[in-house]
Amino acid sequence: MKAGYLSEFFTGVGMKTLSAVEADPSRSHQHELNGAQPLMRLFGEATGKHRYEALFIYLSDSDGEPVVEKGSLTWYDARAKHPTRTEHRAYFPTNEVSRLAAEGDLLLVAKRPDNSLLVVIAQGGSTIASQVQWLFSVQLEHKGFSVREELETEQDRIQFASEFILEQLGIEPDNPVVAENYLDTMLEKFGGKLPTTNLFSAYARETVPGLDPVADPDAALLGWMEREEILFRTMEKHLLGDRLQKGFADDVDGFLAFSLAVQNRRKSRSGHALENHLEVIFNSNNLRYERGVATEGKAKPDFLFPGSREYKDANYNAALLTMLGAKTTCKDRWRQVLAEAKRIDHKHLLTLEAAISSHQTDQMQEHNLQLVIPRGLHETFTPAQQRSLLTLAGFTAMVREREVAGATIGLGQ
Repeated sequence: MKAGYLSEFFTGVGMKTLSAVEADPSRSHQHELNGAQPLMRLFGEATGKHRYEALFIYLSDSDGEPVVEKGSLTWYDARAKHPTRTEHRAYFPTNEVSRLAAEGDLLLVAKRPDNSLLVVIAQGGSTIASQVQWLFSVQLEHKGFSVREELETEQDRIQFASEFILEQLGIEPDNPVVAENYLDTMLEKFGGKLPTTNLFSAYARETVPGLDPVADPDAALLGWMEREEILFRTMEKHLLGDRLQKGFADDVDGFLAFSLAVQNRRKSRSGHALENHLEVIFNSNNLRYERGVATEGKAKPDFLFPGSREYKDANYNAALLTMLGAKTTCKDRWRQVLAEAKRIDHKHLLTLEAAISSHQTDQMQEHNLQLVIPRGLHETFTPAQQRSLLTLAGFTAMVREREVAGATIGLGQ
């Protein structure tokens, strides 16, 4: 096990695409996984029936929350009494997660250091399926299981993009080094409570002074966001510690309300942090823009370049106007951007979501939506997808060119 790598949470993983027989609950009340022989690398040779405690999760792009159920998976040799042959299989009873499975879905069987299992079914062709496959760097080149062990390569190092995906699997990586170095300072600086997002974002930037928003805005954005996320979780964990230690006993509603409040605060702060850091980058690059101004009705793009005065001038060349939506993750929420700034036909969306599915990026292109992805996340996309992505540096350069062209022509020309 190596801290900061996937091996901290998994000793090995097996992945495959579900066949019709494996996914159809009408065939059997229990599911036997075909092509389980490669799983011997994870489970070893079966001696009798070995039952593993397992957490089952179903993920899709359309559902707000994953479907989760506790259960078990049994590993055995169906030909244990045969003198020369073995036929290892893995089976588990039908549950709420397996009932949602369909042919073509992605199946992940991951072994944890405590010898329990994480069994994930991700909707076929979805962004979350693409992300899970990227996270574990598994190539599905045949019908059976593809297996990886010793998850300690550079690809397995947990970074900003990895953390988002792990969270959807119910795993929250800690960073004890940051906690040790910054917790006491933050508690003293902010009076033992969380400050406003503006103040916290500014503090996060101060802790990574080597990043240059002009020379390399892509690295600056990812570095600032990653640091702020780590600092925030460190502070949050400390502040919520007493409440978590007390527990909730039989107060299920209280637990659910507490959990929902934490999740909503995390999402809200992350979104505001992204806009805060982008604002610093745009200011550092001397770009003219307005943040959150109305264009039509209640529509308020996150960023409008060069501003509302030019946007509302019917004589100003619409081709020199730019709007940018900013979302840490997009899933189906990218469609919201399409309804903003109607004068602008080709819209831009910056997101920190890694490994978005080809199906979804194709849809975005069909709707004239240009993705802006920080350069460090481009490798999570397929080569074909990467050709259509725009870096943050490329976006700022484009906006600057349009601004210069607008100034040359003159407002109203």
